[in-house]
Amino acid sequence: MKEGKKTSKGGTDVEEFKEIIAVFSEKVPGLIKGLISSVFSLEAAKDMGKAAATYYQELKAGGIPDDVAVTMTQDYVSTFSKVSDFIKTASGGRGRAGHEDDIGREIETHIKKRLRDKFAEDEKD
Repeated sequence: MKEGKKTSKGGTDVEEFKEIIAVFSEKVPGLIKGLISSVFSLEAAKDMGKAAATYYQELKAGGIPDDVAVTMTQDYVSTFSKVSDFIKTASGGRGRAGHEDDIGREIETHIKKRLRDKFAEDEKD
């Protein structure tokens, strides 16, 4: 078997490649799991709900009409879904036995509830 070129450190390209692959296979799965956990957690759902409500409030405070503010807030919330879908796809759909789907539904429910509450508040004013 051909060894590969010598590198400046005295090793070969093949040896360096093996080291790089070893580091990736050791570190990347943990990074992906951490990323999934940070997106699909109850704390993340609360934070996303707060962010959506704040976004809506700021739009309203800036004089944006209700219908436009609602549409913009829905678009804003959909970015959370797109990010979580991207992460699921990038991780090969792996997770904790469908746990992401449950939390995803909780996130969506929580955000919708916060928006409904905020809309009801605005209608009272």
